[in-house]
Amino acid sequence: MTLPPFVRRFTRNLPAVAGFLIIGLVVAIAVLAPWLVSGQPWDLAGPPYLAPGEDPQHPLGTDVLGRDILTGLVHGARVSLVIGIAATIAAVLVGATIGLVAGYRGGWVDDLLMRATEIFQTVPPFLFAIVIVAIFKPSVLTITTAIAVISWPGMARLMRGEALRLRNAEFVQSCHAIGMPGARIIATQILPNCAAPLIVSASVMVATAILIEAGLAFLGLGDPNRMSWGTMIGIGREALRTDWHMCGMPGFAILVTVLGFNLLGDGLNDALNPRLADAR
Repeated sequence: MTLPPFVRRFTRNLPAVAGFLIIGLVVAIAVLAPWLVSGQPWDLAGPPYLAPGEDPQHPLGTDVLGRDILTGLVHGARVSLVIGIAATIAAVLVGATIGLVAGYRGGWVDDLLMRATEIFQTVPPFLFAIVIVAIFKPSVLTITTAIAVISWPGMARLMRGEALRLRNAEFVQSCHAIGMPGARIIATQILPNCAAPLIVSASVMVATAILIEAGLAFLGLGDPNRMSWGTMIGIGREALRTDWHMCGMPGFAILVTVLGFNLLGDGLNDALNPRLADAR
């Protein structure tokens, strides 16, 4: 069976395949968390300050209160991925819609939407996220919303540029000639031709969202009812000098996951842009 050109280009890129496998592994761990480990991440499972390998029942050790680090890592993958993916979906929906409408319509509509976008970009993104979460109290919903709010302007600008590039294309002008409504032109003609940069940007945006969530949780602004990797780092910082593994294990999980998404994004960019891949 002959593979599609996109699949062939993607599979030839070994870093992209590695990124895909990393993300697949993390997703599998998150989905299978209840079967991979027993107990809950907040349970006091053993003596505190156990080092990795010191107790076979806790292979990665325990934290300052005796919670099992392996259990926290496995369940934390769920929280970090859910927030990262949900925030990215929300940001893409809002940003792509605003950007495509602004670029396609032009004129005062473009000016109005882009000025509104610039207002959101005047505030430092991470500081803006802290303010939103602090005002509405930390929860998975508010953290996801805060990350989406600070992420959509970049997507809006990207999609606006793509719409400006495509709105005078011959296939778009032919749709005008036959009286196709503007909304249908955007949905059926412009959006599909913007899919490549949108997909690549979304994959990188998930990695950024995971980092932002970790930063918020580290500052004590994570959901108090959910164990995330950032929460684990925040808990372990009290013993960082003597028990580095409490911060090191979740930090390594974040590093590997973010690396996986970045490698996947680069691979998708090359696979969706054959000329760029050939140039490399």
